[in-house]
Amino acid sequence: MSLTYLEAIREAQYEALRSDPKVFIYGQDIGAFGGAFKATKNLSKEFPGRVIDAPISEDAMVGLAIGAAIEGSRPILEMQFADFSSVGFNQIVNQAATMFWRTNVPCPITIRLPSGGTAGSGPFHSQSMEAIYAHYPGLVIVTPATVEDAYWMLLESIGLDDPVIFCEHKFLYYHLKAESLGEKELPIGKARIARPGRHATVVAYSAMVHEALRAAEELQQDGYQIEVVDLRSVKPIDTDTILASVARTGRLLCVGEAFPWGGVTAEVIARVTAEGFHLLDAPPMRLNSKDTPIPYHTNLWKAHRPTVATITDSLRRLLRY
Repeated sequence: MSLTYLEAIREAQYEALRSDPKVFIYGQDIGAFGGAFKATKNLSKEFPGRVIDAPISEDAMVGLAIGAAIEGSRPILEMQFADFSSVGFNQIVNQAATMFWRTNVPCPITIRLPSGGTAGSGPFHSQSMEAIYAHYPGLVIVTPATVEDAYWMLLESIGLDDPVIFCEHKFLYYHLKAESLGEKELPIGKARIARPGRHATVVAYSAMVHEALRAAEELQQDGYQIEVVDLRSVKPIDTDTILASVARTGRLLCVGEAFPWGGVTAEVIARVTAEGFHLLDAPPMRLNSKDTPIPYHTNLWKAHRPTVATITDSLRRLLRY
């Protein structure tokens, strides 16, 4: 029986609640309603009093979670959309992120951000916030691209004593399936070679891993072997695996769905040029969404974000250099 990416997230929360009485989930409409995307469906029946509806105030949600965490609980926060987490931004970056460094008291909260775009979602429900939060020391930023990672990395996140921003991609909720959850293979902070190759490296994360894999499949018809690196988490970031891949291929394309300015792709290229410039046979390239608000119209949205076609085109230009 196959599981979807969304079901893996639900299963991870079920297991966390079952195995640790200190865990509870807090968010808007997550109780009887089961959440905007049904990531907590039926969990309030299984664990009464531990799957709690929150007011429509992300600032209040984060404040409650921080207070509960420093008193020994391990709260999971569900933001309805990643975009809305900016309302609780001050508490996340100035309280949760700094708590241990100021007080020597850990702040083990996991904030689930339904991230990225889907057709028709528009500018207020489609943003990717990982680079914003990665800017601040003290936060762990997780970006699972597979069903297995959605499960195992969420469980690992809940078990960490650090505050975690768990960026789960909405487009993958129902589009991605796996036959099983498998066994935990890699920890947070370790990248995965999703496809080996020798002509160019694509570094991607979250939903863009799958676009990159399809682009690599297309270019294989022309005899090119494209290596795809799935970052899995953007903080900590696995620079060693990225550099090892570039050492094999000599070429680098970074792909991210977020806006280009100050993003994860820029960070990857900065690290490679600073620490592995001698490995490059061509200038590194990056591909992000357009530097505009995210459009509502389905066709405009498809043109706004990186796709198989635009990744393939960028790789062809990189390979011709």
